[in-house]
Amino acid sequence: METSPLRRGWTTGACAAAAVRAAAEALRSGIFPDPVTIRLPGGSSVAFALAETSLRDGHAMAAIVKDAGDDPDVTHGALIRVTVAAGAAQSGLVFRAGEGVGTVTLPGLPIPPGEPAINPVPRRMIADALAEVFGAGGDWVVEVSIPGGEALAEQTLNGRLGIRGGLSILGTTGIVIPFSCAAWIDSICRGIDVARATGLAHVIAATGRTSELAAQARYGLPDLSLIDMGDFAGGTLKYLRRHPVARVTLAGGLAKMTKLAQGRLDLHSKRGGVDSAALAELAAELGADADLAQRIAEANTTALAFEFAGKIPLAATIAARAHAVAMEVLGEAPIALDVLMIDRDGHVIAGHPAP
Repeated sequence: METSPLRRGWTTGACAAAAVRAAAEALRSGIFPDPVTIRLPGGSSVAFALAETSLRDGHAMAAIVKDAGDDPDVTHGALIRVTVAAGAAQSGLVFRAGEGVGTVTLPGLPIPPGEPAINPVPRRMIADALAEVFGAGGDWVVEVSIPGGEALAEQTLNGRLGIRGGLSILGTTGIVIPFSCAAWIDSICRGIDVARATGLAHVIAATGRTSELAAQARYGLPDLSLIDMGDFAGGTLKYLRRHPVARVTLAGGLAKMTKLAQGRLDLHSKRGGVDSAALAELAAELGADADLAQRIAEANTTALAFEFAGKIPLAATIAARAHAVAMEVLGEAPIALDVLMIDRDGHVIAGHPAP
């Protein structure tokens, strides 16, 4: 049975830039182009329908409903509203955060504290949109709003990154690729950047919320220290190798940490499950008899396999091997690393160095 390809969508940055282009055209001619066309960073052009317009007292407002395609983006269907007006002489291009758009409060992000959370590429796209209508330069005030954005931001990592009051205006290509890993990996990198810039000496990179909470409680660290690694152990470790933090805790569920111990850096189930036969062989090396090794090999979950192992130090050995794999990726980076294996109830069952 054939399946249709997933439909791509448009970033908040592309929507904001298109709305700015429409508002600029209205300021110049009194008419909003609908649809309005912009050029994306990669060179292609795309047209957007306008959802709202207003022109009065030297202010032009245009809004576009974001279409994220088939991606489960929290901003899908959100209204991206911009207002464009002339700015004070010699002020250049000034950005303002309207309703639902956050403000950066911590160092380490590509936008300095105090600025609206409008990322560099969307800023360039907005500047280009204005330049196409009025020429390069000029003094403009651009306010971007997302009604309801503050509530939506609670479903994102903005709070941990020190972005307060709403969402970020994002995008590097203008295109949302459904189920892309790029946005998640970028959030991991930005979380590490903020931790470094604020002087944190210890971060926790966890595969899920249960592991994260258990590790946080164990060390008493603030939310700012938490990195939502998910399945991207390799991407996290490689970024840490180039941007080290003094101490790193890798915390994860039993299956994901076992996959890391077995040499996998992408822990997603689509990349494969735990090698149960290899786990059983390791148990045999550690003293399991043939019957117990067989039960471990045939266990329908990794958690059950460790339960079967009983007093055999299978979990501790897996934690040590996961530590070794991670250290190999980190290379010579000056990082003190520890690994925690955490069950579904949030209990630490093993670690390396031993907890």
